[in-house]
Amino acid sequence: RLSRPAAVQRAPAQQQAVAQQCTQLALYQFKTCPFCIKVRKAMHQLALPIEKRDAQHDGRHREALLQGLGSVKVPCLKITDAGGQVSWLSESGAIITYLRDRFPAP
Repeated sequence: RLSRPAAVQRAPAQQQAVAQQCTQLALYQFKTCPFCIKVRKAMHQLALPIEKRDAQHDGRHREALLQGLGSVKVPCLKITDAGGQVSWLSESGAIITYLRDRFPAP
């Protein structure tokens, strides 16, 4: 917590819209993975309430990651679009860039 960046502040209506969009996202991660920690810090800084799924200790999430991505590689962001199409984004740098582009700080 000492190294956590401060979260951005949005107007309540804007934050609610961001939270609604975040329901389409899920981060598959290991709690102690340094790359996952990097992504979680960026999520906190951008005030993104994205569901975190433990692919290390939860067999269901591990299997979903294996089926969707083809390997158990974390961090991995599951993105579901409005039409229900699912895409998987791995690599911490790519995930952080995607989040910063989709949810820019005010």
